[in-house]
Amino acid sequence: MADISIPEIYGSMVFNDKVMHERLPKDTYKAIHKTIKDGTSLTLEVANTVAATMKEWAIEHGATHFTHWFQPMTGFTAEKHDSFISPQSDGTVIMSFSGKELIKGEPDASSFPSGGLRATFEARGYTAWDPSSPAFVKDGTLYIPTAFCSYSGESLDKKTPLLRSMDALNHEAVRLLHLLGKTDVTRVDTTAGSEQEYFLIDKDLYMQRKDLIFCGRTLIGAPAPKGQEMEDHYFGVLKPKVSSFMHDLDEELWKLGVPAKTKHNEVAPSQHELAPIFETANVAVDHNQLTMEIMKKVADKHHMACLLHEKPFEGINGSGKHVNWSMSTDTGENLLEPGKTPAENTQFLVFLLATIAAVDNYADLMRISVASAGNDHRLGANEAPPAVISIFVGDELEQILDAIDKGISPEDAEHTLMDIGAKILPTFMKDTTDRNRTSPFAFTGNKFEFRMPGSSVSVADPIVILNTAVAESLRKIRKTLEGVPEADLQQNIMKLLQEIMNEHKKVIFNGNGYTDEWISEAEKRGLYNLKSLPEAMPSLLAEKNVKLFTQFHIFDKKELEARYEILLENYSKTIHIESLTMLDIVKKDFIPGLLDYMSDVTAEAISKKELSDSLSVGLETDLLSSLSSSSDDIMKSVKKLDDDTKNAEALTDEKTKATDYHDVILSDMDDLRKVVDTAEALIPAAYLDYPTYDQLLFSLR
Repeated sequence: MADISIPEIYGSMVFNDKVMHERLPKDTYKAIHKTIKDGTSLTLEVANTVAATMKEWAIEHGATHFTHWFQPMTGFTAEKHDSFISPQSDGTVIMSFSGKELIKGEPDASSFPSGGLRATFEARGYTAWDPSSPAFVKDGTLYIPTAFCSYSGESLDKKTPLLRSMDALNHEAVRLLHLLGKTDVTRVDTTAGSEQEYFLIDKDLYMQRKDLIFCGRTLIGAPAPKGQEMEDHYFGVLKPKVSSFMHDLDEELWKLGVPAKTKHNEVAPSQHELAPIFETANVAVDHNQLTMEIMKKVADKHHMACLLHEKPFEGINGSGKHVNWSMSTDTGENLLEPGKTPAENTQFLVFLLATIAAVDNYADLMRISVASAGNDHRLGANEAPPAVISIFVGDELEQILDAIDKGISPEDAEHTLMDIGAKILPTFMKDTTDRNRTSPFAFTGNKFEFRMPGSSVSVADPIVILNTAVAESLRKIRKTLEGVPEADLQQNIMKLLQEIMNEHKKVIFNGNGYTDEWISEAEKRGLYNLKSLPEAMPSLLAEKNVKLFTQFHIFDKKELEARYEILLENYSKTIHIESLTMLDIVKKDFIPGLLDYMSDVTAEAISKKELSDSLSVGLETDLLSSLSSSSDDIMKSVKKLDDDTKNAEALTDEKTKATDYHDVILSDMDDLRKVVDTAEALIPAAYLDYPTYDQLLFSLR
């Protein structure tokens, strides 16, 4: 990377604050900042000025079109491109872009998931500019991040509830901070950073696997002789092809202002990770969506395929996306930083326990926020956190929280050096708070790391839940402390923290989350263990959860019901496609190879017999017996999967259908896979019409 200047290319394709400060009139620049900070509307005059400036900047960077870039309930991004051209009466064109075009778009919404929120004749949708996330130029188009709603105003996207949840947390956090004496704080932002895991394989091999093309994961495949058991891939030396890909990926992301920081090999063969630096949550979500898109684009240029499915290969680790989450004030303070003064200690413990209470109260929603057909394969599989939500805080912090729970001075607890308001909280070593990789939600020094999200999901969903749940915790704390005389405030805070700790300590667990003992213990504690999406989804409409979302205006009841339907429908559709793909591969790609091999083995045995009666055909006979037995089992399993899939498709209730796909179809697929993989292990690769695991996982050099 010596031939480029990172400071020069970083954000070079972004209409960021630096560009706005340089190009916009002062009054317009101030108006934009007021809109971003306070959520106020822009006047049409200001919008026109911004649009004209943005258009000229974009054209200078090669743009001919613009698009309102949004995140519908498909889980992907969407875009419709319009050119800047405006035909003139003399047959020429001028390049124009108005404030109205910047602020609002009207894409056809008829084919986006709506969960019944709109009728076909009300299919129009609206996109609204989100000025808090910078516009950027990519592939000759100006991309304008936007929210997306239905004709009647309901949210149909991921960004709208995210922005609402950020506002809710900001409002409650600022009011509580003022009560604690931090009256100079005017805004609190949620910050986030999403570690992205992914696989890279050869593109030619990818194109020979229907299951990877249609489903993102392999549906059959005997294990390779070597997997991840040697532990030699994690943090290993990057292969030249992979290193070249990562070099170009960094460069493309940096141009778009994505703060890509860390890259390395992950545990499984062909698996890798990219981690960014913290950003405001809204921008972090947009940047993660961009990261996934650019990964696939750059991989294609390097003749590779980038796999973002949570479980592309059986028998080795799948891919997750750890979300690092915290809260920061506009005065530059991280509210989850323990601090070095008594006042900061108190503040830290208030926000820490507010988060612990929020996660305990809404663990069911936290689980739903990461639920998908792909992630269900990964959670609880001793490669990722279990489906049970618990919080890891580390030994040092646990001692302090335990002292608070018992109502004693923390300095009386062994090895604890703090007394609220009198002594200084010890500075936590980050490596003592980040040792447990089995925990779903871990405190890591000055932030929480939510490790349950799958690699392909939008991180907006878990952040929405966290923001809203923490906002409620902060509101409860504030209301309890309001009106307390200043002289009694410290004592009342300690009493309240003790009550919170006593009520919610059941969610704190520092042990091994992979063990059966913990699952049993979690059940005794009354913690949720929602193992699949169909099992988890009813909680979305539980009374307490509907109340949470409606009181903070994140979703109304209709929007929640729509999401309930969409998630269940997507789950069923995903497994339905997987079932059909598996049947197609087994029937058309695997069985012909199996029969050809059996025919050749039979011919070899006959040839030996004809040559000499003394030649042994025991090997051929045993092999044919095994293959024949497998073929019978395969045909039985194929018929059962085929019949059950047709039955599942005919079901009309979405919850019943999703449950059937989980309980019946996935079980059928597992049974079919076992017999196919057993037979595949006996068949030479030359007889198979698709590349095997050893070819896929070790294709890059």
